[in-house]
Amino acid sequence: MQGAFTSLRRLLLASAACVASAAALTFVVDPLQLFRPSRLVPAFYSEDTRVQNAGLIRSQPFDTAFMGTSLAIHFRQSDIDRALGVRSLKLAMTGSNSRQQAFVLEQAIDRGARRVIWEMDDFIFIDAADIETDPYLSVDLYRRTTKGIASYLFSAAMAKESLFALLRSVPLLRQPLTRASPYLPVKFALADIDDIYALPRDIDISRDYNAKKTLAAFAYITSPVRSRFLGEGYGYEAMLRHFERDAIGLIARHPDVTFDIYFPPYSILQFVAMRDASPETLKIVTALTAHIARRLTQLPNVRLHDFRALAAVTHDLDNYSDVIHHSPVVDAMVLRWLASGEYRVDPKAPLASLGELKAQVEAYRVRQP
Repeated sequence: MQGAFTSLRRLLLASAACVASAAALTFVVDPLQLFRPSRLVPAFYSEDTRVQNAGLIRSQPFDTAFMGTSLAIHFRQSDIDRALGVRSLKLAMTGSNSRQQAFVLEQAIDRGARRVIWEMDDFIFIDAADIETDPYLSVDLYRRTTKGIASYLFSAAMAKESLFALLRSVPLLRQPLTRASPYLPVKFALADIDDIYALPRDIDISRDYNAKKTLAAFAYITSPVRSRFLGEGYGYEAMLRHFERDAIGLIARHPDVTFDIYFPPYSILQFVAMRDASPETLKIVTALTAHIARRLTQLPNVRLHDFRALAAVTHDLDNYSDVIHHSPVVDAMVLRWLASGEYRVDPKAPLASLGELKAQVEAYRVRQP
C-alpha cells in the first residue's frame, strides 16, 4: 500500500514538474509576445488573428489601428503606412462582428492608437454572442487577467509553439525549419508581420479575380435553394442597437481619436443579388446604412468614406473573386481614396452616395457570358 502511494506521489510530482516546465517555457519564449516583444528567439506570427491580435497590441509600436473583416484582411501594414503616412497595426479579423471589433479596437486605443481606420460593412452588426461569452475571442487573454494568463501559460498548444520557436532559433535549424513551418502543425509560422493574412506578392490576380468567378458566385447565392441565406441574421432593430452600442459607443468614449470609417466597394452584384432574391434584406441594408451615414457624419472625430457607388470599380467584375471580395488592385485604390479623401461623405448630404448606389442597383442588369 505504501509503495502504491509513493508511486502515485512520484507520478503526480512528475506531472506537476512537466506542466510547470511547459508553462515556464511558454513564459520565457512567449510566442504570442503577450508579455514582451520577442528577444530571446526570432518573432514569428500566426494567422489566427483573434488570438494573435492580443499579442500584437502588446508588443508592436503603432499610432493607427486598422480594423475590418475579410474585406480588409489582405492589406499589408507597409502599404497602409506608405499610403497614409502612419504607423499602423492591422487587426482585421475574418468573419468578425461589431462586438469583437469594438472590443479589440478599445484595447488598441488604450495602448496608444490615435487614429482608427475601420472597414465597416452591414454584416458586422448582425446578432451574435455577447463579448464576455464569445467562444471565438478570449477577452481574458486581451485583458491579461489571471484566467487569461493561465490559459496561455498552461496551454499545450502554446508549449508546442514555444518549443518549436526555440528549436528554430538554433542557427543550424533556422533555415530548414523556417522553410518547413507552413507545412508543419504549428500556427506561428510567419516570419514577417507584414505577411499576416496577406496574399502572396506573386499572386496571379487574373486567375483568382475575374468575372467568371464573380458571376458563378452570384448564381450560387441567388439559387432558390440558397437565396434565403442572403438575409440570414439581418434584423433592422437588432443591427441598429449593435451599431449604436459598438460603433457609436466606442467613438463617443474616445473623442480624441480620429476615426476614418469606410463602406467597402462590394461588387454591384452583391446588391443585385439582394434585389432579385432577397428584397427585404436590401431594404434593411439601405435603411441601416442610411442611419449609419447620418449618425457618423455628425460626429466631429469621424470621417466617413463611401466606396460602394464607384461604378468604374464595382461594375468591373474582374476586380472580384466573388460578389464582395475585391482584389489587391482595389486594396491599393482604397488606400489612395482614404489618403485623398475624395469620396468622403459630405455631412450636409450624407445620403448622396447611397442614392447613387440605389439608382445603380435598380438599373443594373446581369449579363451572363
